[in-house]
Amino acid sequence: MKVVSVLTSEARGGAEFAAVALLDALSARGHETVLLTNQPDLVEGRDVRARTLNLGPKLSTRTWRSHALRWPLHYRALRGELAAEAPYDVLLVHFKKEQLLAALLPARLRPRLAWAEWGPVPGPFGSGPARRVYSSAARRARVILAISEGTRSSLVAAGVPAELIHVVPNAVRADEIRFDPAGRARVRAELSVGPAEFLVGCISRFHPKKRNDVVIDAVAQLGDGTRLLLAGEGETESDLRTRARERGVPVDFLPTPREDVRAVLSAFDVAVFCPSPTEGAPRAVIIAMLAERPCISTGPEGVKALIEPGTGVIITPENDSAALKDALAAYRDDPERRLREGAHARRSAADRFDAPVVGALVERLLAG
Repeated sequence: MKVVSVLTSEARGGAEFAAVALLDALSARGHETVLLTNQPDLVEGRDVRARTLNLGPKLSTRTWRSHALRWPLHYRALRGELAAEAPYDVLLVHFKKEQLLAALLPARLRPRLAWAEWGPVPGPFGSGPARRVYSSAARRARVILAISEGTRSSLVAAGVPAELIHVVPNAVRADEIRFDPAGRARVRAELSVGPAEFLVGCISRFHPKKRNDVVIDAVAQLGDGTRLLLAGEGETESDLRTRARERGVPVDFLPTPREDVRAVLSAFDVAVFCPSPTEGAPRAVIIAMLAERPCISTGPEGVKALIEPGTGVIITPENDSAALKDALAAYRDDPERRLREGAHARRSAADRFDAPVVGALVERLLAG
């Protein structure tokens, strides 16, 4: 089976990496996978072939006018690249812009059209004309892969036929992500984190919808002996740096880790996740669990089915720095709990998200 996938985005977040991991899981089962993308380096180290295609940023309330003006150009570019890859068996598209464009393609270029949905349907697509356009385009798809039950429910509410939708979890190479004692020692030494210091870690896109400011405020309340590591990229990094400096929080910033992700995760004592209002099934939480880190989330969106009892906690009230401070203090003062819950988190994540398991499921769905 040959699968051609389209993903164009200015972001480098969980959905982008998860999409590539999904294709890689199919490649491991002997299928040919091709990604049309403006970020070909996303496939480095993966058995996925990339072709360069730039259709601009994701479709949003901020970008829809510019996309409307360029729609014929986007369509022509997409059609040309797909024609160069034909014939193929499946066209897999990931974001709203590509989904709407794919619905307009001639049948020979969408022989079996599949959508991947990485989070709940955004509000503008839930009502009015946008909802009608979106649900109409969805009826051209043969199968829709939803990352979570919450995402599935939002699709149905937006008018997408329920019989098209199947819940498919994130695919992760569980054998590649595990606790790394040597990596932990190296990263902590590079950051001058002492063996007795409590290191709170957060891998996240730095975006206004991600409340990473809550982590900074919580660590500020914990006082001496606690350090913070924020790993990611995005437009709010400068604001986060300023906030940490004003509150006297000892914090290190790193780019989004890729090859070194196992070592960075292992350096954490606990992992904190700050969900946006439209999370799917955050990859950052899954890989932290695989590295045997207890996970604390500042809200339930996207993690209710991930963070099981005994693998971490979801704080209440949501995005409350005092509640997060109390949760962090409990883990700081109980090393045995960190070890126990970290081991449980590893087992839970490996059972559900290992790439061979997810790849077999996706193979069956795409093959019909």
